[in-house]
Amino acid sequence: MACMGNAFVPAYVTLEAFWAAEETSETKHEWVDGVVYDMSRGSIEHGRLQAAVAAELRASLKGDCVAYGPDTMLYVAETKFATYADASIVCGALMTHRVAKLGEAITNPIILVEVLSDSTEKYDRGEKFAHYMRMSSLQEYVLVSQYERRIEVFRRPQRGRWIHEEAQAGQLLTIHGQEIRVDSIYG
Repeated sequence: MACMGNAFVPAYVTLEAFWAAEETSETKHEWVDGVVYDMSRGSIEHGRLQAAVAAELRASLKGDCVAYGPDTMLYVAETKFATYADASIVCGALMTHRVAKLGEAITNPIILVEVLSDSTEKYDRGEKFAHYMRMSSLQEYVLVSQYERRIEVFRRPQRGRWIHEEAQAGQLLTIHGQEIRVDSIYG
């Protein structure tokens, strides 16, 4: 980073350079139009909920839907954003953005899941969701609370604003047309 007075100006990192570094990194990062940011490490409970929600979605989804875990990169071309979700679902043909010979990132998820924590909740609900909303394929954005039995789904209607649904302990929630028990995620 270059220093300008008291402010630091991040050096521009190409997507190719980011990807090459990410392949050998022991930690995850996000790339936002040339700027690289560290991603926070999740707790044991965060990891358990990631696995539980991905397994529950995979078991309940029908047809040609595939669940991807938290190590699968996503790319939002419209905002030049490369990141990871806690779970991603693609139905139908998988579309990717290939970066040289380094790898590829999913560009057409229909469902994205984030497990909320104190350090990520504001970002997951705000800036990260703003990037995700630009993906024309995205139909549902699922937020899973780490601290209480509560799951939220933001659904993209055919026209208009995103619709919000919330379910708590003992309740059912619809994701991709399938009813899922909140308690089945939390075990």
